Formats: sequence, C-alpha cells, structure tokens
Amino acid sequence: MNRNADDEVLDAVGPRLRALRRDRGITLADLAATTGVSESTLSRLESGQRRATLELLLPLARIYDVPPDDLVGAPHTGDPRIHLKPIRRFGMTFVPLSRRPGGVHAFKMIIPARPEPLEPAPQTHEGFEWLYVLNGRLRLVLGERDLTLPPGEAAEFDTSLPHWLGSADGRAVELLILFGLQGVRAHVRTDAQRSS
Repeated sequence: MNRNADDEVLDAVGPRLRALRRDRGITLADLAATTGVSESTLSRLESGQRRATLELLLPLARIYDVPPDDLVGAPHTGDPRIHLKPIRRFGMTFVPLSRRPGGVHAFKMIIPARPEPLEPAPQTHEGFEWLYVLNGRLRLVLGERDLTLPPGEAAEFDTSLPHWLGSADGRAVELLILFGLQGVRAHVRTDAQRSS
C-alpha cells in the first residue's frame, strides 16, 4: 500500500469513530469516563487532528463491542471479497482489484465518454503494465506509436516509455490493468505451455 492509500485509511478513522459514537448515543464525556482516554484526545481523534494508535483503538473497540479492524475499515477476516474504494485520477476511475503490498497490482480502469476525445499527454513512471480491453476502443499512445485496441486485445509495456491511455472515439472504455514494479512482468501461460 502506498503512502497516499495509508493516509486515506487513517483519515477515515476519525469520522468512522464519530459516527459510531453518535449512533450509540454516547457523549465524549461518557466515552472518556469509560475508556480512561481524555475527552480532548477523543475529540482530536474524531476530528482527524490526532492519528489513531492501537493504544487508543483497543479501549474504543471494547466499549463499542466491535473488532478493532472495524474501526479502521479493514475487511473481515476470512472474507475473500475485496472491499476497496474506486480512485478517481486524471478524469478516469480506477477500481482496485487487489491490495497485496509489492508485486503486481490489478485494477479495472474506466475512461468516461467525452464529446471530444482528449489530446494525448504522455507520461512516464517506474514499472511495467499489462492491459486488456473489456469494452470500447482504447487509444494507446506508446512512444512514437499511436494504437487503437478493440475489445479483447491486450498490450504490455515498460512504463518508462512515454505512454497515454484514452478513448479512441470519445465513447467510454473499460479495461483491466496489471501494474508491476520495474522488471515485474505479467506472464500468461496456456495449458499447452504448462504441460511442456
């Protein structure tokens, strides 16, 4: 998980604690008396002026009778579903499909429809990317190449090469993306390759 994702998780703890306290009809003064945590500390924790620590969360979890994971929004233990929120960047939506630190990260990417397609603005960054077009027609500008990928086509490339993704015709595009650190490439094998 990168620093921005960590910050988003930590920033959500305070409002979650405030909502839980209000739903239970508990005042800050009552909560301070039962947990032994000062009222000012609880107030700063709920407003995001103080970061949550395990030492602060454990007594709150006991009082609210919930697992500490619920206070930070972690998925339930044993629950195989991924509960990650969409990320909106550069006018596009990225839905995280994995959350394993390091290694390859999977996203569903949605490029919205536009009256006129955007002008390419290629970027570079560390890593390696593999993508597969689900719906729509993707325009992939990769270095000097300008490609159009219809549904069912895939591409992979080193992201240190200037690249840009957009709609080829102004309509919405949906794709799957696997992104890995520099040198981590996606390997697709068929049954015939496995048996040899």
